[in-house]
Amino acid sequence: MSTLQESTSRRLASRASDHVDIDDVCRTLAKQNYVFIDGPAAADLLTGPAGGALSDWDAFAASWEDMPRDGHMADGGTYRRRRHATLAAHAESDEWFKKAHQPHYQGRDFNNLNGGIARHYEPIEDSVLDGETLGSIVGLGCRVFGRLAPYYPWHIELHQFRIESEGGFVGKPTPEGIHRDGVNFVIMAMVQHRNMASGESTIYDLEKSPLSTFTLDKPLDLAIVNDEQVFHGVSPISAADRGQPAVRDVLVATFRKQF
Repeated sequence: MSTLQESTSRRLASRASDHVDIDDVCRTLAKQNYVFIDGPAAADLLTGPAGGALSDWDAFAASWEDMPRDGHMADGGTYRRRRHATLAAHAESDEWFKKAHQPHYQGRDFNNLNGGIARHYEPIEDSVLDGETLGSIVGLGCRVFGRLAPYYPWHIELHQFRIESEGGFVGKPTPEGIHRDGVNFVIMAMVQHRNMASGESTIYDLEKSPLSTFTLDKPLDLAIVNDEQVFHGVSPISAADRGQPAVRDVLVATFRKQF
């Protein structure tokens, strides 16, 4: 049985004997429309094509420490920080390139809290975009989604998110609730967290019945979803030690077919 088809957790285990390959990921994503890949297994998958793929991990993770506050929170929340970038990739290629910086837009059908307007965010720094770690994650998406839909070029958006919580105040990773992003595929990658309680991710079918619940916990824990076929949401985080702040740092990459 494929390690991606374990009936209890629906996750890719990180046992030393396991080997992860793109076919496993594609097969499972095609079958059930979502997959969780354990951090160590994801690291093995990312470094397979190029041994230096995570060589700048420390600098990549540190870039979350300088994140502007999200000024487009319709609920008035000050718990989210983010940066944004827009990329593109040709069909059947794992090579991607930067587009001119542009605003992020979602219709209100997909984001009833913050959608319906062009949201302008500070760009992801070039040093991060040009780094090996980010390139390996985007390249993984190009390889997986290029096999599932080989004839489409891709419009790719990257989002660095930091969610904060302190004292009795919670931070909401998905303040819009259970949702789809209005794209074709989404990759969610845990970077790091501190003093975090909760933050459970749940995948739902199109009737919004839960299919799987897990927590992005270790660095590089990945959740990959077919955004056309499943909904997802993340529970609010709180501070495990109320006397210290909590943070949850995640990279989200969305892939939309470019017609």
